[in-house]
Order: sequence, then C-alpha cells, then structure tokens
Amino acid sequence: MSATRPRARAADSTDVHDALTAALDASLDFLGSLEQRPVGATVDAGTLRARLDGALPTEGTDAAQVVRELVAAVEGGLLASTGGRFFGWVIGGTLPAAVAADWLTSVWDNNAALSSTSPAAAVVEEVAGQWLKALFDLPPHASVGLVSGCQMAHFTCLAAARHAVLARHGWDVAEQGCWGAPPVRVLCTRERHGAIDRALRFLGFGRSDVTALDPDGDWERALRDSAPTIVVLQAGEINTGAFDPFERLIPLATQRGAWVHVDGAFGLWAAASPRYRHLLRGVDAADSWATDGHKWLNTPFDCGYAFVADPAAHRAAMAFHASYITHATTTRDEMDWNPEWSRRARGFPTYAALRQLGRRGVADLIERCCRHAHTLVTEIGRLPGAECLAEPILNQGLVRFIDPHGREHDRRTDAVIAEINRTGEAFFTGTTWRGQRAMRVSVCSWRTSDDDVQRAIDCVRSVLATR
Repeated sequence: MSATRPRARAADSTDVHDALTAALDASLDFLGSLEQRPVGATVDAGTLRARLDGALPTEGTDAAQVVRELVAAVEGGLLASTGGRFFGWVIGGTLPAAVAADWLTSVWDNNAALSSTSPAAAVVEEVAGQWLKALFDLPPHASVGLVSGCQMAHFTCLAAARHAVLARHGWDVAEQGCWGAPPVRVLCTRERHGAIDRALRFLGFGRSDVTALDPDGDWERALRDSAPTIVVLQAGEINTGAFDPFERLIPLATQRGAWVHVDGAFGLWAAASPRYRHLLRGVDAADSWATDGHKWLNTPFDCGYAFVADPAAHRAAMAFHASYITHATTTRDEMDWNPEWSRRARGFPTYAALRQLGRRGVADLIERCCRHAHTLVTEIGRLPGAECLAEPILNQGLVRFIDPHGREHDRRTDAVIAEINRTGEAFFTGTTWRGQRAMRVSVCSWRTSDDDVQRAIDCVRSVLATR
C-alpha cells in the first residue's frame, strides 16, 4: 500500500496544478477582454440550461477539463460587472490584490470561525478591522464583525441593538427570548434600503413595529415615547446618495435612550475622502454602523462590515461557547462577532485591498468615482430626450428619458435602459423615485476611466438618436 501513496499524491498534485492553471488562463482571458466584452449577458437562461443541465454523471471528470468546460458553458451568461462600464445597482469591481488574496483564501481553505481554526485569519481580520475604524473615524473601542455583506451587517448590528435596548428595560433577550419582552419600536427614514426591513424581519420585527419618518420630520415628538427604541439612519440613500442629518438626529435619539444604527452600505466610505467626509459629520456618535467591502473597497463578493460601539452588546448577541470549541485566550474568536460558524476568511481580501490602496488610494478611488458619476448624470441629462432628476451628492444619480408625445415617460425610460444594455457598451439599472421611473447611475469601480464614461455617454446619445 505504501508504494501507491507517492503515485496518488503525484496525481493529486498534477490535478491541482492543471485545474488552477486552467482557472488562471480563463481568469486572465476574462479580465483582458473587459474593454471589448459586452457588459451585459448575451445569452438567455434557456441556453445556459441547455449547456449546463443534464443527469449527474456516474463517473468523475478530470479537474482541468471540468474547469475548461464550465468556462465555456457560462460564456455569455456573465455580466462584466467587474469592468469599468458597469453602472448598475451598487456593484464595485475587484482590485488585483483582493482577487489574488481571495484565490489564496480558497487554496488555504481555513475556517475563519475561531482563532484555533486559523490563527492567521483571526489576526488579519483583527488588523483589518482596526484599519477600517481608523479610515471611517469610528470609535477605536468599537467592535468589528466581518460578514457576508451589508444585509448581514445590519442583522448583526440590529441584534446587538435589540439586546441592548431590552437590557435597559430589564429584559435579557439571550436568556428570556422575545416572547413577553417589552415591545421594541423602530424609527427609520422613509427612503431606507430594503436590507433594513429584511434584517428586522429576521430578528422578529414586523412592519407594524416600524415607523417611517422624513429626515426633516418631527423626530422629537416620535422619540417622546419611553418604549425601547432603535433608530435607523442612512449614509447614502440608494437613489440619490443623500445623507440623513446626523448632527441633529443622533444626539436627539441618544438623549431619549434610543440605539442609533447607521446604514452606510456605500456612503460610509465618504469618510475616507477629505472632499466628502463632511457628509458624515456627527455619525461617529451613533451606536452601530454597517457597510460593504464588495462595493467601494472593491473586494470580491462576499464581504461586509458591522461595527458596534458597545462591544459587550455585540458579543452578547452573537457569541456561543461550548466544551467542544477551542476558544482563544490571546486573540479574538471571529464567531463571537458575527452570525456565521463555518465561514470564509474574508479578512484576507480586505487586508490586501487596504494594503494595495492605502489611505490615499481609498480617498482617490472615492473621489474619482464621484467625479465620474457627476459627469455621467449631467452629460446624459443634457442630451436631447433626457432629463437629470437628481444630480449626484456622492456616486449615485438619476436621469430619465422623455416621451416625445408627453405621456409615457416611465415606459420610455425603461425601454431606453433596455436598449442601452442590449448594445453591450454600458449597463444601467432602473428605479422608481418619487413616483417616476428613472435610470440610476452608480459608479463604484476602480476600473472606471474617463474613456469608459465617454463611451457610455456616446452610447446613450446613439440610442436616443435612433428611437
């Protein structure tokens, strides 16, 4: 038996080498073709099913062949969202160092749940968290959880909030659960992101528990109630990039004993920019903050960050101890700060992205994207048949397309967006804002250049000229 082991290991080594080489070749081909590649998908789901579907094979297939055939099968079904001409939703590109670190994360394949399962992952996550707090000018004592995205960052922060506000009213939710607890009410701004509602639903809150107010509404009256209260504010509204008035609302809420959580999915990154950090004045006085790495830091999916000013509430809401777990004594166990147990070591790509950019590089990325967004919105808005609805405050803005007959502006807007995307030259997505359909312009990628912006503007001009 011992004589066969070296041959088995050699075969395994060859399989790994050939499979990774095939993946490397395909990756370089994909990234190298971004300038010429259509930004949107060019085949439909039926075509992809025909290529990929079928009975599960009885016998296995050579690893490198699997990779090559997978690459061929998905061709045309991928969006070039990591490229410079993708302006849909709020999706960033991927920095070279972050991509490479993410590959190594898969190769190392360590479970980043505990320091004992990967000491390196634990320390890297700890360091990355400290760097992020410094970049955002958040309290140094705040705790940090690296999660799969801003959705789970909201869940983590709001779980800590629920624990804390109920504890202030004599209720231990970890011990007693939610049944019979004092009702917790949630005050939100009206134009909040849907991720807030989903996180609240996961935590047992219903729509009737949420009161929506305008940023300039009567918050003082709403906060007079002495019930346990969570306030959710926004740093970067999804359509326009607007910011809530933190300097006014956060002190008002905290004086009434409310917990203040800030949705900063992309807007919190404005803190890294000398030009835009004024938009966040007063935000450091909140109790928790959530943001994404796979948006403006340009890490690969999935990566988000939860920050909590009260580490005890954060840990109480997330931590679990048992005799079969090897707990750390000199470093932090990551699972004490996030809802996952088996989890990817997403601290490595975050660390690599921050190292590649540095503080100045992050600021430049933020300001460059904002400049590109402003150019896109204002220049497209000036085209015949177009109208600027919301000039960017940060990196998000809105335009719409006018029906020459004066009736079907919404329908024409959606039709023009679809035609732009069909060209493959650029990719935008639609939204409804204040009762009107609009094309949302979002710029988050380090790859976006002046040439990419001009190509997109020229594309829109051409589409409008032919419709």
